[in-house]
Amino acid sequence: MKPSSPFPPTLAERYPIALLAGVVDLLLIISGSYIAHFLRFGDWYMLDHYLVATLVIALMVAICQVMLGTYLSWRGRHFFRQLARMYGGWLLALAIMAALAVFLKVADNYSRIWLATTLAVAVGLVTIFRMVVFLALRRMRSRGLNLKRVIVVEAGSSAANLRDREAELPEHGYRVVKNLQLVHSQDWLNQLVSDVIVQRVHELWLCLPLHEGEAIKIIMHALRHQTVDIRYLPDLGDLPLLNHRVSDIAGLYALDISRSPMEGPARLIKRSEDLLLGSAISIVVLPICILIALAIKCTSRGPVIFKQYRTGISGRRFKVYKFRSMEVHEEGSNQLTQAHFGDPRITKLGAFLRRSSLDELPQFYNVLQGRMSIVGPRPHALAHNEHYKEIVESYMQRHKVKPGVTGWAQVNGYRGETDTLEKMEKRVEHDLWYIDNWSLGLDLKIIFQTIYKGFFNGQP
Repeated sequence: MKPSSPFPPTLAERYPIALLAGVVDLLLIISGSYIAHFLRFGDWYMLDHYLVATLVIALMVAICQVMLGTYLSWRGRHFFRQLARMYGGWLLALAIMAALAVFLKVADNYSRIWLATTLAVAVGLVTIFRMVVFLALRRMRSRGLNLKRVIVVEAGSSAANLRDREAELPEHGYRVVKNLQLVHSQDWLNQLVSDVIVQRVHELWLCLPLHEGEAIKIIMHALRHQTVDIRYLPDLGDLPLLNHRVSDIAGLYALDISRSPMEGPARLIKRSEDLLLGSAISIVVLPICILIALAIKCTSRGPVIFKQYRTGISGRRFKVYKFRSMEVHEEGSNQLTQAHFGDPRITKLGAFLRRSSLDELPQFYNVLQGRMSIVGPRPHALAHNEHYKEIVESYMQRHKVKPGVTGWAQVNGYRGETDTLEKMEKRVEHDLWYIDNWSLGLDLKIIFQTIYKGFFNGQP
């Protein structure tokens, strides 16, 4: 007779919601295709080549979602980050399908209106489905359902960060039933095992400093006959973490405490975003650029484009382009003269260009080159890097990604002249937050905020 588990199964264990989401996605994409077909042609009957295209779209999207991990368990994950990851999967699938259509020369066989409508309807249906599931889960969890019971073990204040967020845990599918301070004794171990059994605990979270490795081994040995899941939430103190996560290196587990988020699919998504949006924006602003170039040529002597070396990703230097907004002048190689309000070097036209951010438009050429991104930390002059990297903590970590035309710091007011150390520290703080929290959704948010409030910002 099969022994019964002491742990009550959660909803996710009875019905794997995240896996079922894949099946539902396929059905919704197919439904979206049929709806688009009816809207375009007024008929539900779909010709064979449209049906094949529908299945290819559905399978390609599903494969890309699997690659990005959107069908893994949703428990403990932020909804909007999951949504942004899902949109990233759609963008990746769209890029692959566009390349296939061009390579196979089949693009002319399909109605572009049908394809655009299919994508719009399918993405809308999938988004609504995810929102409904998320709201249903949140409502259930607010009533104490679908929660995993957790015991937390800490040493001193090693779980302070967790306690600050404990009230948010039920929303993510967890409930802390007991907090224990680590004690190095057999009686304490026996009590821990008893609590795990009596409290019917699903998970044990060890929030311990790195030097408590031996205690972790002893706890795991004491619980060797239990089926409770054990997680280690290391207390890393005041380490400056950046995009930290656990990875597998040649079969060895590594705790990454500072690394770039632009790897694997993320790099492809970011580059696709830059190429698609960068190309579209470049076409739209081309007439404006021509007018600005003529105006610069007519109002001041010197080149239209200002070129200067800046530091890019991984510390590599590149030449950045801007519309010239100052009179031509010479500076010493180590001089740190930033533009400031009322700077006599700035031309009248240049003042307008800087105030409206129009002087940055040539940097979309840098984006198409692959040396910059639309969104990222702003590139600073080489002399500024040499100066601030010695006095601002983690300053050079901002070069783990490509520099951007706009960024999180800029839409939060930290742009223009950095005439105090505090301003530079706040700018770097925002840059590092962006790198640590990067997503396609965050990029789109920054782009929209730049368009909405990025113009006439008071920059000298």
